[in-house]
Order: sequence, then C-alpha cells, then structure tokens
Amino acid sequence: MGATGSRQLNTRCGESPASTDAYDRPMTVPGVRDVARLVHDGESSARRLVQDALDAIASLSDVLNAFVYVDAEGALAAADAVDRARAAGATLGPLAGVPFGVKDLEDCIGMPTTRGSRWYADAPPATRDDIHVERFRAAGAVPIGKTAAPEFGAFGYTASPLHGVTRNPWDTSRTPGGSSGGTAAAVSAGAIAFGTASDGGGSIRGPGASCGLPGLKPTYGRVPTFGVTRHAGNAVNFALATTIADTALLFDIAVGPDMRDRTSLPEPGMSYVDAIEQLDVAGLRSAWSADLGFVTTDPEVVAITERAASTLVDAAGLADTGLDVQIDDFIRIYAYMESADQFVDVPDDWEDRLDELDPLVVGGWRRNRTVTLPQFAKVEKARRGLELQVADLFEHVDVLLTPTNPCAPFAAEGPMPTEIAGQRCHAGSAALLTMLANVANLPSITVPAGLTADGLPVGLMITTARHRDDQCLRLARIFEQAAPWPLHAP
Repeated sequence: MGATGSRQLNTRCGESPASTDAYDRPMTVPGVRDVARLVHDGESSARRLVQDALDAIASLSDVLNAFVYVDAEGALAAADAVDRARAAGATLGPLAGVPFGVKDLEDCIGMPTTRGSRWYADAPPATRDDIHVERFRAAGAVPIGKTAAPEFGAFGYTASPLHGVTRNPWDTSRTPGGSSGGTAAAVSAGAIAFGTASDGGGSIRGPGASCGLPGLKPTYGRVPTFGVTRHAGNAVNFALATTIADTALLFDIAVGPDMRDRTSLPEPGMSYVDAIEQLDVAGLRSAWSADLGFVTTDPEVVAITERAASTLVDAAGLADTGLDVQIDDFIRIYAYMESADQFVDVPDDWEDRLDELDPLVVGGWRRNRTVTLPQFAKVEKARRGLELQVADLFEHVDVLLTPTNPCAPFAAEGPMPTEIAGQRCHAGSAALLTMLANVANLPSITVPAGLTADGLPVGLMITTARHRDDQCLRLARIFEQAAPWPLHAP
C-alpha cells in the first residue's frame, strides 16, 4: 500500500529516557504561508515539499516518535494532484501543497484512528475526515500521517502502551506535553509547518507551551466537529503552527458552522488574519494570576511568565486592574464532566477488555461506569457555580493572564507530577490552569514566554471573554512582535 502502519517505539513507558544530546535535524520547514507561497509561485513542487517532510519524519522517528502512522503513497499522490493543478493554471487553495499531520484522536480519510489505545490497534482506515481536517484538505493542504496522542487523550504527556513515548525536541528526556504532543513535537522540530490538535483540558496550549509554540484553544463551537464532546462541551479541535500569522490563517479556514455539528457557531463575520494586525485592544482591562488562587505553581515558571505578562500589558496598552483572582478548585468538576462522552464510541465488549488499557486510565473507566444521573446532576450544578465565578471575574476584566503550565516539561514517560517545586499536589495540577477555559468555554491562547534555567520552554496564557477569539489572537500577535520567539527547537 505504500503506507507505514502504526509504528510502536522500541522505548516503552517506564524505560530509560533517550539521550538528551543534540540530534541531527534533517530540516526545519518554513511557516505555513511560506510553504504555500513556494508552491503558488512555482519555486517548489508540492511533491518535493511532501518528500522533504517524509524524510524529516523518518529521520526523527526514533528520536521523537511524533508520528505513529505515515501514508507516504497517499501524501505523494495528493501532492502530485496539486502540481498538476498548478501546471494546468487552476486556482490553488491557500494551503496548496502544505504537508500536515493529523492527531491520532481525529479522523483522516485512508488512515486509521487508534486513539493511542490497544482497543483500536487494528482500526480500519477512516472513511471520512473530521471537519477541520476536511477544511484544511479542501484548502489544498496534504495530510501526511497521524501524530501521537496518549490513550484517549487522557494525559498532559504523550505516551501509551500502543505507541510508546513521544519526546520533546528541546530536551528528549522531557515530554512535549499532551495530548497533542505528537503534533507539537513535529512542528517544533521543524518536520511539518502545522498539524491538527485538540484541546479538552489544555491539549493544544499545554504542548504548545512545552514545545515553544503558540497554541489557540478556540471558543467551543467556533471550529465545528463531529468527533469530540457534546454533553461535556469542553473539547475543541484546531491546530498548532509556529507563528500567530499562520495560526490566524488556519483559523480563518477552520471556522464557520456545519450542519453536522449542532453546537457549531455562526460565521464570525471577520478575518482573523486582518484582526491580528488591526484590532484595537488598547485599554482592555487585564488581571495577572500566578495560580488562580489555588493551583500549585513553580516559582521559576511564575517569574518568567509574570515578566512576559508585564511585557504584553505595556506593549498592548492594557489597563492592569491588579485584581486578586480567586477561583475554587474545580478538578473534581472537570474530572466527572470530561467523562460525559467517554462511553459513546467504545467496543461492545469494552468491560471485558479493561486490562488492555494503560493502568493509569483504567481507574477512571471503572469509576465512571457507575456514575448515576443524580450524581452527574450534582456535577453540573457545581459547574454552574464555577461559571458564575468566571462570569463575575469577566465583569471586572477583559483579559486574564496566567502561566500556561504550572511547571516546566516533566519526564517524557510521565506520570503527571504530584509534586511541583517541592509542594505536594494532585496529578491533575499540571493541567489545572488550562482547564478553566475548557470548563467555562472561553477562548485561550499560549505564547512562548521564555526558557527556564535548564533551557525548557515556558508559556504565557492569554484568556479572554467568550467569543473574543479575535482579542486572543491580536494580543498574541502584539506579544510576538514585542518578544519574538524562535520558530523551531534548537
């Protein structure tokens, strides 16, 4: 078939990490717009760009394990179609010839979706694209393979019994974050210009911050889906790229309603590519919080991101309210809420196959199968209380600034830390700061804020009021101009 099947790492969870020595990077690709321009202007064929990406992925596979499935034959055939269209004088889409990866929780025609689980190890090729994948493909982009995710996207690191451990190109002993860790690692390493990603509790922003990338979690419904949550209403699909301009371009392509998604929002009525340069944000009220009032955070991470927040406030002309942000710990709300759609797409015999799952996943499945509707109603009631807290906060501010992750990237094999900077915490703490936007359905973006003393990337998170994705992107663009970041890991 010409496609590489689901590859498993030689290194398994719990084994020694790979060397942190520098590795030979085969290439670093230009950004999304630059790659598309090469094809539009005839400076490169789409086939050459796709082959370069395939070579880069192959070269990095044993080091990063960012891709778990590669369809070389299908990608080269799609690239040839782009080249033929250009030769015939056809109008090319804005992403014509740009290779991209698809997260292994999302469907892409002709490729299996394993969700990082042995339950789906033998999944047949998908017969339809997820909606955002469909839109990127229609714009001319070339899907090249599936990027790694932890089992069911359950963790803030990317490792699974099926596919092994995915590693951070900044330091291969560390995680690229989760659950979009495969995409983040591949983009940060320069193998592809962009890849799809999803965010149900921070799975775009956490990996973005861990790998030195910007990452937008849109307002729920802005990018339509049919493969993620409906009842919980927390998870969104989108993408990761290296710059705000590329992020805005991809967002313009991905947004807009779809009849297959009853929760999708109307057309935004704007160009986000224009908004990042033109939107007036001066005078917006901002608040900085290191911990939302309850999250355990690392002082070094706080210091880096607080400096970055100050840079943004000055550069954008924001009004610093000095508000003391106090939110109640919502981890139990999130844990139950996020499980609302867990049993929608499972094998018929799933209860007899729990031993096939990651041991850290099994407990949640066993617990959640016994939750009753009255119990879930209590969770929903508690969530409403949190939503009222958030609504009150945004009566007083327009922009909330926090660290993205409360600590630097931890061990690639996991698990999520139960201690941060010497302070005990529950394992969910490593993703608590990002989870707020998912529970309350707010747009939120991470931008690279700087490096720790160990050279690990740290992200500043910008969260705005519901539906103000344009403000997120504009503020991120202002910060990018004030404090530019490297486009790829060193």
